Amino acid sequence: MIFDDFIGDKRPLTWVLQFWPVPIIAFLVGLAGTWLCKKFALHFGIVDKPDHIVKTHEKPVAYLGGVGIYAGLFAGLAVGLWQTREISGEATKWIAGIGMGGGIACVVGIIDDLFDIRPLYKLLGQALAGLTLVICGIRPALQSFPNVLGWTMSQSVELWLGIGVVFIFVLGATNSLNLLDGLDGLCAGVTGIITIAMLILAIHLSTWEFSLVGDPVRVIVCLALAGGVFGFLPFNRHPAKIFMGDAGSILLGFTIASLMILFAEKIPRWWLASIVVFGLPILDTATALVRRLLNHRPLFLSDRGHIYDQMIDRGIPLKKTVGICYLLTVIYTFIGLLMSQIQTRYAVIVYILVFAVSGFLVWKKGFLEMNGLRGAC
Repeated sequence: MIFDDFIGDKRPLTWVLQFWPVPIIAFLVGLAGTWLCKKFALHFGIVDKPDHIVKTHEKPVAYLGGVGIYAGLFAGLAVGLWQTREISGEATKWIAGIGMGGGIACVVGIIDDLFDIRPLYKLLGQALAGLTLVICGIRPALQSFPNVLGWTMSQSVELWLGIGVVFIFVLGATNSLNLLDGLDGLCAGVTGIITIAMLILAIHLSTWEFSLVGDPVRVIVCLALAGGVFGFLPFNRHPAKIFMGDAGSILLGFTIASLMILFAEKIPRWWLASIVVFGLPILDTATALVRRLLNHRPLFLSDRGHIYDQMIDRGIPLKKTVGICYLLTVIYTFIGLLMSQIQTRYAVIVYILVFAVSGFLVWKKGFLEMNGLRGAC
């Protein structure tokens, strides 16, 4: 069977259990942190007010949920730092870099939530968060790509290309999850599913002792992120008591981007799998951008043309819409995990078919049509 070798024989599966405090601490701190942020936001009037166009909730809802998520993530990473102190100094540097970059991403989001900064300034802030990954040495291994074609790549070219890829992934993932944050429980739930899939992939690599540095970092970041997200989610389920805001969506996007780059440590197979696991946010972002381009509308103007918005506008209840998005995420994650177990050349063909079919269905169902500046068919 295709998953027969999923659990390797280089490390016991129980190796992962040494990190059990990470998700527990992250969850508890995320839960308490989100509750405190809700109280603080309501007391000082830091709320998201409905506009009945894009923001369709019935009454003002507290912001700053992203701070609660970061509190949980940071606590989990701090525990992971302590646990890896004797495993690898490089691992602790990578974890610290992700924690610092996540903090920058969260602050950028808070500033945008409070003052609605220009898109360019927000992009620069996201790039600054990405710079922390470059500084601490988290970059993709790109040499294997030209090797497939029999070419070679110099170390300097690989270095600069790798830095460019880091910024592309950080900017792409942060803005994809920012666009997906439109319904109660949607962005957090989708991120939670994606994180669990990446955790499964990280455990797979760990049991094969894929990397002394990368293995513990991937597992710890996945566990910390899952704890923080699931600590926030009870307050964000419909009807939401608090929103994550840009502070949360940018933070989640940065952390997921960090994980995808961590999966690119040696060879492309698991990197590509992690990208497909992130398939729903990619599809939603591509749909929004293509739709605006085809209809000659501003790319950065908010509208109700996202896949989930159009489901709501077509009469699908909110909870069912969120459930459908969860199911789509599970499908993408299953495909990514499944294809991670076959040769890359064959997996790439499947990935291309998956996204081609996804794009065809989006077009066929009329999700690329638009009526009015903010409306969608």
